[in-house]
Parts: sequence; structure tokens; C-alpha cells
Amino acid sequence: MSERKLRWLRPGLVMLAIGALCGLLLLAVGAQRYGGLDGLWRRAQAALGEPQAHPLFVPTPLPTATVAAMGLPPADSIPSPTPRQPRPTLTATPWLPTSSPPLILPTDATLPRAAPTTAPTPQLLFQPAGAQVLLAGVRHEWQTWNNCGPATLSFQLSYFGSALRQEDIRRALRPNKEDKNVNLGEMAAFAQSQGLQALVRAHGDADRLRLLLSNGLPVLIETWLEPHPNDGMGHYRLLTGYDDAAQVWIVYDSYVSNGLKKGDSYQGIRVPYAEMEALWRIFNHTYLLVYRAEQAPLVTAILGADADAAAALQHGLALARADVDARPQDAFAWFNLGSDLTTLAQFTEAAAAYDRARQLGLPWRMLWYQFGPFEAYFEVGRYAEVLALADATLKTTTDVEELYFWRGRALAALGDAEGARQAFARAVALNPRFAAAVDELAR
Repeated sequence: MSERKLRWLRPGLVMLAIGALCGLLLLAVGAQRYGGLDGLWRRAQAALGEPQAHPLFVPTPLPTATVAAMGLPPADSIPSPTPRQPRPTLTATPWLPTSSPPLILPTDATLPRAAPTTAPTPQLLFQPAGAQVLLAGVRHEWQTWNNCGPATLSFQLSYFGSALRQEDIRRALRPNKEDKNVNLGEMAAFAQSQGLQALVRAHGDADRLRLLLSNGLPVLIETWLEPHPNDGMGHYRLLTGYDDAAQVWIVYDSYVSNGLKKGDSYQGIRVPYAEMEALWRIFNHTYLLVYRAEQAPLVTAILGADADAAAALQHGLALARADVDARPQDAFAWFNLGSDLTTLAQFTEAAAAYDRARQLGLPWRMLWYQFGPFEAYFEVGRYAEVLALADATLKTTTDVEELYFWRGRALAALGDAEGARQAFARAVALNPRFAAAVDELAR
């Protein structure tokens, strides 16, 4: 090849080499961020699918004439909310020092977290909430594809000395990597399998979160996350502290890196109180608390009457009714009321509450994570609507086993045994540990 041709080709070859090097670098960074080439490929597939059309909202109920023909009450027939019943005041008793230092460290502390004492607590005592708290001893890692639940649970368990990483927990809770959701009940059961105590409650509030954190207990919460308009999704976060002066929560987040500086050690991100409240209420202020057996008296003291699951449900229902009374045009207030009523098996009123929520407008991914409407509609005999709602939601996603489960139940109730079998089989294929679907398929 002549020298002239080489001079002509050399810049192009250099640019090609630089492009290839940049591509390999991006590939390596992407693979590391999403847990390997498989995770990166799944993320790329999702990005390519994002321009596809999707609804603005969860589908609204069947036409009024159809509902009336089925003998069901209209959405506006919900009984008037009961008067607000205020949450009992949590009064702190004087803090008595134990043989080990408190678990709470100031924000700028660098000392390691002291090991909790195993001595029994002589009285039900808890430390009053401070103005600023930061818990140390939590391990962070960025989530792999769709893995915020296992990743965030690994943060919480690491505080209690667990060496389990997100992949260990994923294999137990998300055998299907495309599964969009691991629920808090599953996560609580996993924590219990590790020798810890765990409970799930709805209707948490900022004061209770501060008390739990001030007494050495990080709290896992289920929230909404909306990185772009009309592109919201469910997300888990672990609260590890707060700062009243700055009005921020300190959060271990497996996905969001806002405010972090490259090279700094991970100390959590800061989320404003008002922003967190708006995101948390979409999931009915639900939280997961994990603790050691010897901390049970402390947890009972902080939760008060809500330590009892049945009492917590009744109290939560009163709060939900009051929220609807205060915000009658708020879709999430109605949805949360429906969820509380469904948990208490008050299905007729729950179905009407869900109708109102859908009429007001819910985010289009809402039913990827919360399935109360399917249960309420099924229990009042609205099988056609259960099927229609499941099918409409499955047009936006294909890997949520609960949607196939409720589709199967509706088909069975409508007399389509083979269709029901196929739906249950799909649910079991997506999650072999889904006991309810396994039982239905066996029938």
C-alpha cells in the first residue's frame, strides 16, 4: 500500500480504534452497573421498548351500565368517612444507659457501630427522637436489573451482621429476573428465615420513623419513584437517618445517586421530607421493620397499640377514612382506603373505593405492584372486570405472576377451566414459590 493511501487511512483507523475502545469501556461500565452482561442486555431491551405506547392511567372501571347490570353499587355510594381518630401520642420515658453505648452516631461520626447488647431490657424504654441521626454499619451496593427489593433488604440485613448480598436474596425471592416486584411480606419472611424478627405495617408516619431511627432501627419503606414524567415505578429504600434542620431523610438507595460525588464513600442520599411523604403515601406509608429478638420490647414500646396487627389494621382504616375525608379528589387516598378495606375483607366498600381511585386517575404502572383491586372485584363477583383489568395491565408488562393468578381465578369463575389452567401455569412458571398459584393449578 502506498504511503499516500496510508496517510489517508491512518486518521480513520485511529478514530475507529478510539470508538472501539470507548465502546468496550461503556460495555464494561454498563456490565458492572447492571450485574453483568445479562443485566446490561435486559436494561438495553427495556430502553428500546420505552418508546412503545402505554396508557396514561390505570384503566377506568367498566361502564356504569355494566356495573348496574351486575347488581353492584356505583362508585359514589361509599359510606361517609368516620371522624378522624388521632394516632396516640408516643411519650418517651427517660433513657437508661445500658452496658453498651447507644447505637446512634452523630452525622459526622466515623467510629464503628457498637455491637448491640444481648441483655434483656428491664423496662419498655425508648430514646426520644433526636434532631439529627445517622446509623452506621450499613453496607451499600448498586442494584442489578429489577433488583431493588433484594438489594435494599441486603442493606437492612447487613446492619445486623448479615453477609448476604443482593444476588443471594434474589435467588430466593426473585428466581425470574424479569419479575417486577418482591413484596414486603416475602421480604419479612426471608428476614425471619435468617434468625431475625420482622413485621410489616401500613400507615407509618414521620414521627414514628424518627423514633425508630433514634433507637437504632433502620426502616425499609416502599415508595414511588418517577425519574421522568408519567414514568413512575415502585421502589424500595432504606432510611438510615435524618436531619431536622435540613428537613431531609438520609436514605440508602440502590438506584438513585443524586448528590453523590465520585470517589466519596457512600453515606446515603438526602431526600427532602416533603418529597418522601408524597412518594411514600402512594404505597399507603408501608414499611418493613427488622430487629433482633431482644429488641422486641423496644419495638413494642415504640409502636404502641400498632404493635398488635389487628389493632393496627383498625387504626389504619380510621386514618384512611380520614384521609379520604380531607382529600376527596385524591386518587391515592381512595386507593389506600380500598387496600385497607380489602385487608379487612370488607370487599363491597373496597371495590367502590378502588373504582373511585381509578376514575380519578392512577399511574399506569400502579397495578404492577399492588393487587388489592383484583381481590376486591373478585370477591364481589366482578369476574369480567378482574379479567379485563388483568389483560389491560398485561399489555404493559408480561412478568408479574400475580396478574396471571388473578386472571386465572377470573377465568375459572367464568367457566373457562383450560384458560384458567394456562394462567396458573404461567404464574407458577414465573415464580415456583407462589403457593397460591401452585394450589390453584393443582385443582
